Amino acid sequence: MPAPRSRVAVLVSGRGSNMAALIDAAAQPDFPAEIAAVISNRPNAGALAIAERAGVPTAVVDHKAFASREEFDAALDAELRRVAPDIVCFAGFLRLLTPGFIEKWEGRMLNIHPALLPSFKGLDTHARALKTGVKLHGCTVHLVTAEMDAGPIIAQAAVPVLDGDDEDALAARVLAAEHRLYPRALAAWARGEARLVDGRVTTASAADEPPALIWP
Repeated sequence: MPAPRSRVAVLVSGRGSNMAALIDAAAQPDFPAEIAAVISNRPNAGALAIAERAGVPTAVVDHKAFASREEFDAALDAELRRVAPDIVCFAGFLRLLTPGFIEKWEGRMLNIHPALLPSFKGLDTHARALKTGVKLHGCTVHLVTAEMDAGPIIAQAAVPVLDGDDEDALAARVLAAEHRLYPRALAAWARGEARLVDGRVTTASAADEPPALIWP
């Protein structure tokens, strides 16, 4: 009998392209996780319509309806507990959460960041990568901790920075990598192939050393 699939809640704020990649992956019968709910802090987020078309339950916890971060986080926590996910995936969720919320869900929250952490934490990652002249850029899936963009790294994907790239061109290349990386990282985490050991994520399927990506 196949192992039960992990229940996943996806938190979104915008268009939801990474969420859509997770929904598409979870539609495959051998994927080890199901998307149980999509929750947005913005009622007009485009991700909600995408999720609804895919038959995924949605909910809105509008941050503007609350007087403080603590009140919003309490309402989000209540909605997550109603859904009862095993894993919470941040997919363009544009809210900094309080330490109290992080503590309740720590070890179960995944985020994708558009840079090769620990480089370029925070915003404007593509512009900063171009300014510094790096030859490789990319994206990172990591566990969410109280320190922004500092949680243990689960998986990364690198893309070349090409001569003549502007911010939009580089962002598009990284986004395509995100759509491949996030489902793969979620699957590894849901299967237990990737797990937290002494503050670092070890991955059973990464035993074979891949060839180096060299650019140019």
